[in-house]
Amino acid sequence: MVPVVLAVSALLAACQSGEAGSPAANTVSPPAVVSSPPAAGTDTAAKVVVLDPGHNGGNARDPAAITKPVPAGRGQTKPCNTTGTATDAGYSEHAFNWDVAQRVGARLSAKGIRVVYTRTDDSGTGPCVDERAAIGNRERADAVVSIHGDGSDSAGAHGFHVAYPSPPLDAEQGEPSVSLARTLRDTLRTAGFAVSNYLGRDGLAPRGDLAGLNLSERPAALIECGNMRDAGDAAVMSEPAGRQRYAEAIADGILAYLG
Repeated sequence: MVPVVLAVSALLAACQSGEAGSPAANTVSPPAVVSSPPAAGTDTAAKVVVLDPGHNGGNARDPAAITKPVPAGRGQTKPCNTTGTATDAGYSEHAFNWDVAQRVGARLSAKGIRVVYTRTDDSGTGPCVDERAAIGNRERADAVVSIHGDGSDSAGAHGFHVAYPSPPLDAEQGEPSVSLARTLRDTLRTAGFAVSNYLGRDGLAPRGDLAGLNLSERPAALIECGNMRDAGDAAVMSEPAGRQRYAEAIADGILAYLG
């Protein structure tokens, strides 16, 4: 897991942004909308944030389901989903994404934000990339943030980048999405995370090939938190304390964006 990058096809094979959509087969999990209510005493008319933990723990068990083509926007199709990557020690991207998303959601909910997740657990299959985008659209989310880890085998490749839809297909894919991406980039960098040295520019990556971004009608961004195949990034991503750091920086970025 860009027009701004060299050798993009090899990098995409590692993560594929594991986005989601309409069930690709009977075995694909139904659309998951799990809402975390605002904390007691907060405004019930809270803003809505959709968190999309990429991939899923059961994807590898059902290749027929997750390889079925689904709409990906801009006239493209993509596989329903992918398995994601892992560290060299075997810590999976889907588990990292799920854990960080739960931590982000807890922090946002405590601030009075209604949080919606695109999947219910880390043991199912899917949902497909187009359905994950549809969840954010149906919920009329104030922000949609997809959480991933990358899997580049390029020597020395490390750091995070934040993708946004480009060129924009509607108003929400324009400045709102760019602003969300920039704000997330800034809070991750402030938290001490290094920007990617192999993909994107200055921590940002305009993308026209990711279904979750192409199909979104809400402000949306996708974070590749680090390269799970890099020893340094993997060490941080594999530890609960490291995942908490990521979660706090991402939540702070969302809060700053929402103002």
